[in-house]
Amino acid sequence: MDGHTKQSFMDKVSKEPFAGILKISLVEVDEGYAVCEMVYSDELDNIHGMAHGGAIFSLIDEAFEISSNSYGLKAVALNVNVTYLRPATKGNILRATSSEISKQARTALYQIIVEDSDGVVAVCQALVHRKKEQPA
Repeated sequence: MDGHTKQSFMDKVSKEPFAGILKISLVEVDEGYAVCEMVYSDELDNIHGMAHGGAIFSLIDEAFEISSNSYGLKAVALNVNVTYLRPATKGNILRATSSEISKQARTALYQIIVEDSDGVVAVCQALVHRKKEQPA
């Protein structure tokens, strides 16, 4: 992936409204690969004072979105399966790494791992439908 395309993805994520609400940033991108981060702060707590599963899922989804759209074709989620392994540590940076496992003409499979400084928080397997048109 050339530098211009990488910068284009960085710009898109920095301007994406939902990612902005959660303060998600794109750290790294390449074809079939993306790393996104966000700080686990009090605003992301659930009723038990732990990181809300929806916040962690949103970080996963951002990394998945970028990695699966990195080839210049529009890709949309078909199935996402998340396993939450342990609570995140408040104040830590949560990092989601999305890696392509398999890419076919119309589908692709990704593994997304969320970690903080204490280890793995969640793992995800996600399937995407690859369309023929380019993203907007």
